[in-house]
Amino acid sequence: MRVTFTANGKPVEADDVWEGESLLYVLRERVGLPGSKNACEQGECGSCTVYLDGTPVCSCLVAAGQVQGREVRTVEGLTDENGELGLVQQAFIDAGAVQCGFCTPGLLVQTDALLDNDAQPSDTDIREALSGNLCRCTGYEKIMDAVRLASARKCAKAASE
Repeated sequence: MRVTFTANGKPVEADDVWEGESLLYVLRERVGLPGSKNACEQGECGSCTVYLDGTPVCSCLVAAGQVQGREVRTVEGLTDENGELGLVQQAFIDAGAVQCGFCTPGLLVQTDALLDNDAQPSDTDIREALSGNLCRCTGYEKIMDAVRLASARKCAKAASE
């Protein structure tokens, strides 16, 4: 089947999609957006998190046919309007929250969603928002630091505008 949807603001079309293929597979293998990672294929790790119509979802659990005519935003779509790293992406780098990078795409999308809903989340809110994202490299403190840094920068940016 053919699946047509919008990915990161651009119309895309994937041909010869098997009805059982996941959105994750289509993004990585058919559309050329490899940022979302395939780790568990069970929706347990969060590495494949993308926005689907503005809501974070585990793309490994979404059948490709379900995205027909819908809007998908991946980690590649978190860049700013000039194609530069977005605020959350830069905060993760600056805080040293990126190690092997496998969990990072999902953490970035989930952090972006959190800060869109609450620009100044508490540590409890951060932990809750990221509870579906597993990282096997860190003790999560650098990730927490990155979310706090992104929050502070987002608030400072909003105050200066």
